[in-house]
Amino acid sequence: MPELDDALTGQGGGGKSDSQTEGGVNPLDNPDGTGPGLKAITSDKDRAEARKLIDKVATKGRGAKTGYDRDKFGYAWADNVEDIPWGRNGCDTRNDLLKRDGRDVEYRSGSNCVITSMTLHDPYTGKTIDWSKSKAAEVQIDHVMPLSYDWQMGASRWSESKRKQIANDPLNLIPVDGSTNGSKGDSGPATWLPPRSEIRCSYAVRFAQVALKYDLPVTSADKAAMLEQCK
Repeated sequence: MPELDDALTGQGGGGKSDSQTEGGVNPLDNPDGTGPGLKAITSDKDRAEARKLIDKVATKGRGAKTGYDRDKFGYAWADNVEDIPWGRNGCDTRNDLLKRDGRDVEYRSGSNCVITSMTLHDPYTGKTIDWSKSKAAEVQIDHVMPLSYDWQMGASRWSESKRKQIANDPLNLIPVDGSTNGSKGDSGPATWLPPRSEIRCSYAVRFAQVALKYDLPVTSADKAAMLEQCK
């Protein structure tokens, strides 16, 4: 999600249209989020499987945002997180995600963590973005299930360690075009979906995967919107 620390500063910018080219993995084949990107779900069989998965998500009304603060989920891109892929690997979460999804990755001299440039296929828009650290905000890391949404749906009652997990779990994180991410806020699927229609079923599946892993409900409107994307 576009928390302030996700965005760094500024808006996403340049990117050449690449809607015919797609990288990434079908989320149905990537239940732990360690595979790159997000590939469109196109076959009737996979769309039926996607609906079955989404059907498992519980629903309830959205709770109050009272008490929410990004810091309640730990400092941004913490590495010292237990029981998630790449936790405590010596690299911060943001760089782990850029490495997972980027192509032609280049690192700062002497580092095998800090990425200075790469090429990213953004599943939300279809753009291919030639990114460099000097224009860091052109790529932001989306929390698919936004942290404020998590808070309102039950994470307010969690331990800090569990909140740190969902904030840094690669299952819940996708590097995308910065300005597109900035438009999302803490919206659920009923009020925000990726602009690229072909990817919306995959996005709904990923939202459901996070909800199920962390035993979080979604609103009835959000679940209906998720199912609609995979008809």
